[in-house]
Amino acid sequence: MSKQIEGFLGKDVNGKKSRIPAKLDLIQSGTGLFLGLFMWVHMLFVSTILLGEGVFNWVVHVLELRFISDSPFMSYITSTIAAAVLVVFFIHAALGMRKMPINFRQWQVYRAHTERMKHEDTTLWWVQACTGFIMFFLASAHLIIIITQSDKITADLSAQRMFSHFMWLFYLVLLFAVELHGGIGLYRLCVKWGWFEGNNAKESRKKLKKLKWVLSAFFIVLGLLSMAAFLKIGYHNYTTDTWKTSEVIQIHSNGVKA
Repeated sequence: MSKQIEGFLGKDVNGKKSRIPAKLDLIQSGTGLFLGLFMWVHMLFVSTILLGEGVFNWVVHVLELRFISDSPFMSYITSTIAAAVLVVFFIHAALGMRKMPINFRQWQVYRAHTERMKHEDTTLWWVQACTGFIMFFLASAHLIIIITQSDKITADLSAQRMFSHFMWLFYLVLLFAVELHGGIGLYRLCVKWGWFEGNNAKESRKKLKKLKWVLSAFFIVLGLLSMAAFLKIGYHNYTTDTWKTSEVIQIHSNGVKA
């Protein structure tokens, strides 16, 4: 009965407001912070392709701890990490859906609020919501690909995957959705919890917003350059018919050999 009362009134039997929404907000913020920072680290990892195929393969080798054992089963480290990120991603998405307009009336209220207030942060929230919807499908697919094909993460095989069947278009949309969503989300976290607020909250918010756009632009450009590097490798291998099919990376004293 107490749970039913709390469900209808938002208060427990003692008249106190429920703490559940606050706890859910905290979990949503925590998962969002983790995913946002992971996104940036992941982009930096992918961008090592700009330094050459050998550097990219070496980074994969190190992250999979192949310097301990060169067993193909070491690729399960990547699968495990990707699976954990997918679970966190689903939790974050489920909690984020609580605040989406779910009927026409709520959509009208949101539009009226946007038009009256003309507040940029409200527009940013809508961009974040739309990119989150796109990510729910594309990011899930990307993580599932990594989970099931973790043994095929090399410069050549990643380039082949991106070059074939217009997958570059899939990753192009995902790049913009992830970087915009993550950048806006981290900015909103700072505003919501008062991080880096300082003595002048209004001025701090302006600086945070400017930093957000700078970082978003930086990672989008970095992502586009990385995609171009993979496509160049893919095009070269396709036109010369030199696709490499090796799935295990071996490191020798003279460099990386697939």
